[in-house]
Amino acid sequence: MAISQASSFDSAIGAITGRTWFGYLARIVLTFGFWASGLAKLIGFQAGMAEMAYFGLEPAAAFNIAVIITQIGGSALIIMNRWTWLGAGALAVFTLLTIPIAHNFWTMEEPFKTMEFHVAMEHITVIGGLMVVAWKTSP
Repeated sequence: MAISQASSFDSAIGAITGRTWFGYLARIVLTFGFWASGLAKLIGFQAGMAEMAYFGLEPAAAFNIAVIITQIGGSALIIMNRWTWLGAGALAVFTLLTIPIAHNFWTMEEPFKTMEFHVAMEHITVIGGLMVVAWKTSP
C-alpha cells in the first residue's frame, strides 16, 4: 500500500514538473534576482552607475552596461532554454566575481562580517543551482 501511494505521489509530481509551463516558471524564478537587478540598473541607469562607482568599478557606465547585458542576457538564455549553458555560465561567473568585489566579508568587522559571509555562501549556492541548470540542459 505504501509503495502504491508513493508511486501515485511520484506520478502526480511528475505530471506537474513534466509540463512545459513548469520549466518556464522554474527558469523565471531561478533567474529572478538577476533579471530584476538588470532591469533596475537599466531603468535607473544613474543609480546603477553609482553602485558600480561605489564598488570601485570604473568607468561606471561601461560596467553598468556590462552587468545589465550579463544579468538580462544570461537570464533570457536560461528562460528561453537556448544556449542555456552559456547563460548559466555567465551568471555563475558574474555571481562568483561579486564575492570579492561586493561581499568581501574577510575585510569587515562584525556584525557585517558574518552577514556578508552568509551572503557569500548564498551566492555559492546560487552558483550550484546554475551549474545544475547547465548540467541538466546539456546535450
